[in-house]
Amino acid sequence: MYRQVPRTLHRAGAFLTDALVGEQPQQITDRTSGVSAARSAAAPVHFIFHSAFCASTLLVRALDLPGVSMGLSEPVLLNDVVGIHRRGERKGADLARLIDDAITLLARRWEAGESVVIKPSNILCGLHRPILALRPGARAVLLYAPLPAFLTSVARKGLWCRLWVRELLEGLLRDGLVDFGFTPADLFRLSDLQVGAVGWLAQHRQFALLAQQFPDRVRVLRSDELLADPDRVLGAVASFFGLSPEGFAGHPALARHSKSGDAFSPAARDAEQAAARGAHGEEIDTVTAWAEVLAERTGVALTLPAPLLA
Repeated sequence: MYRQVPRTLHRAGAFLTDALVGEQPQQITDRTSGVSAARSAAAPVHFIFHSAFCASTLLVRALDLPGVSMGLSEPVLLNDVVGIHRRGERKGADLARLIDDAITLLARRWEAGESVVIKPSNILCGLHRPILALRPGARAVLLYAPLPAFLTSVARKGLWCRLWVRELLEGLLRDGLVDFGFTPADLFRLSDLQVGAVGWLAQHRQFALLAQQFPDRVRVLRSDELLADPDRVLGAVASFFGLSPEGFAGHPALARHSKSGDAFSPAARDAEQAAARGAHGEEIDTVTAWAEVLAERTGVALTLPAPLLA
């Protein structure tokens, strides 16, 4: 089933989900025909891989510039691929074909001369390397929030987010990406923020491996760099993706909250972070220090190579 999702609808929601698409006009087409049609109209495709709470939605929204590029934010199609992979329904070459078909469908050109930038959900962490291997012309920006800022966001967002970091770690464990010497009993005894820190470190390790395996095709970006100078960052991302950097400065998405659509400013985000630190600062600092020791003992570098901003 294929549904019509115009550019304006993408701008209306944070993520490309079934809830956003709703009852749009639809057409039933078999997978082979749909993929073949998409392949004939495929645009150059690039990726924003991220580890959550790092303004990744803001960045991909700011890469929606007609005639230059279109950003797709967390398409549920890729989440479905992760589910199929974790259930063991596709392996090896079959899984590679499934990933290839999904990327092909998402890479359909919107306008002549445009590229497509995909920001998957971070549950896709275990498939980053096969995705880049299947798309040798693609580049990726690895976007992350420094660990204290990540933990502050978890604390600020409350119970649902404390549950979410546990769900995230469960998925990373199923993907075989958590190797810090913990037994199941050890993990059960961790606090919510410790669980969040372990998930952050596991993703950080994968980012380091990506930068090592694809040194010419991967660049690393911190969320504080993006928020401090978004115009400079957008120009650097565009240039790295082979796009014309002209026209991105002052993009309207930079002034809107990427989730709610309300007015947004870095100062407002700083105020939210400061309030959370005021309420949870001791817990955040304790877990940050604990995670730094864990990172040192397990060889996870907190500073990643290949910075986007030299």
